[in-house]
Amino acid sequence: MSSVDEKSQKSPSDLETASPPPTGRPASDTGVDGAWKFLNDHRNAAAAGDVAVDIRSLRRKIDFHVVPLMFCCYTMQFLDKVILNYAAVMGLHDDLKLVGNQFSNIATFLFVGLICFEVPNIWFLQMVPAAKWLGINVTLWGVATACGAAAFNYQTLLVSRIFLGIFEATVGPSLMLISSQWYTKSEQAPRFSFWYLGLGLGQIIGGAVSYAFQHVAPGAGLAGWRIMFVALGVVTVVIGLCTMFFMPDTPMKARWLTDVEKVALLKHVSVNQTGIESRKFRPKQILEAACDPQMWLLTLSVVLLSVSSGVVTTYSATLIRNLGYTPKKAALMNMPSGVVSIFFTLLVGFGIRMRSHRWAWIILCIIPAIIGGALMSFLPTTNRSGILAGIYLVNAVVAPLTIFYNWTAANFGGATKRAFATAIISGSFSLGNIIGPQTFQARDAPQFRPAKLAVMGTQAGCALTTFLLFLYYVWENKRRGARLETEESFMEPEVWATLTDRENKRFRYTY
Repeated sequence: MSSVDEKSQKSPSDLETASPPPTGRPASDTGVDGAWKFLNDHRNAAAAGDVAVDIRSLRRKIDFHVVPLMFCCYTMQFLDKVILNYAAVMGLHDDLKLVGNQFSNIATFLFVGLICFEVPNIWFLQMVPAAKWLGINVTLWGVATACGAAAFNYQTLLVSRIFLGIFEATVGPSLMLISSQWYTKSEQAPRFSFWYLGLGLGQIIGGAVSYAFQHVAPGAGLAGWRIMFVALGVVTVVIGLCTMFFMPDTPMKARWLTDVEKVALLKHVSVNQTGIESRKFRPKQILEAACDPQMWLLTLSVVLLSVSSGVVTTYSATLIRNLGYTPKKAALMNMPSGVVSIFFTLLVGFGIRMRSHRWAWIILCIIPAIIGGALMSFLPTTNRSGILAGIYLVNAVVAPLTIFYNWTAANFGGATKRAFATAIISGSFSLGNIIGPQTFQARDAPQFRPAKLAVMGTQAGCALTTFLLFLYYVWENKRRGARLETEESFMEPEVWATLTDRENKRFRYTY
């Protein structure tokens, strides 16, 4: 069974009976999370009338204010990235005179920029509020997307995509950290799925947008793909600004929550044992993360998983067009891929909430992806329906990434260690996306069989490493014993101590 699940119907306790803080200094100076300082300063918030808070109603209120912004950010992040896929069938090759593997390089270097910025991003993720840092970067990558319309050759588009990767580096890690502030471990899974639905919606919208902009008259001042870049860039800038101004930095700073509701929420999420806010950077936690087996099993799993994601993101429209469809129809025929992504993402999100066992849900999604890779690889090109079914089924592989993100947010304690882990896991996703497009070599056109076989092999490898990660978590929890944390101890300073998952003997891993 999964550990450290929560009781969702508790009301705040009388805070007057809580333990005093370890010292009179601010929480950031005492090795205690910022949530403790808020609780210590609001001891009378729940005691005045012993007001009960309905956690279900509070959760819906949080969902309404937080999840839509996260969903919009991830939708535009994926859409801005995938439009290169559609621009490939809208004349981009001819307009920029691309030859050989230049298109694959353009797709790859977005992720090179992303990986390179993950290192400084570790510091920013802890020292700058995640919501503000997310909003700033979403705004800037909207600008980078729009600037892609000005590209006039291979080099200029390459530079635009590198900057897009730099500004995208914080998106996944920021969304992981924000989700972990507001929800318990089991509640996080469906919320991760909600904002991750932006990937599937981005695929659907991308096909429709590409189809619409392909109707731009040939005599217009700009090519259809250039207008598409500008339009989507402007929308992204608007969403980034909204995130900056309307997403609270922490639950303690949410203007739409009362003090009593904030106390109730902090009590509710205290079972996570991962904290809310700590601005002190602790380098020794990075060293601990680098020696942690779960870090490298998660990293390897995400790299293997993301090879297929790179293929889907960059080349699905091209694969469909190579079946003999026109560019307009290829864009529309790629839209069902988004439906498959949405279905599996919702399936794993609610499946984990009801039954847990994250490792099993990952393998459940990998099986149809392997089948899809086999259909793509071994069916004759005359069997268009079978190959299309394979292209669609491969999209099941995008859903497990939410589980790996959820695992990262739930199973790493210590603010610096968790920031480092989210950056590395996000970077490993980029590494897989670098490898994926590079499996498409010009010499293999139009069948690209080596790339299709890579989809099958990497998915099988991911299933194996996921199972090993599950065994590691089971072993660690058994070694630590049966003691589980409850909401009742939420006012103990030890609950909010900025300890890592290894240092905190109360911590239990979720699997």
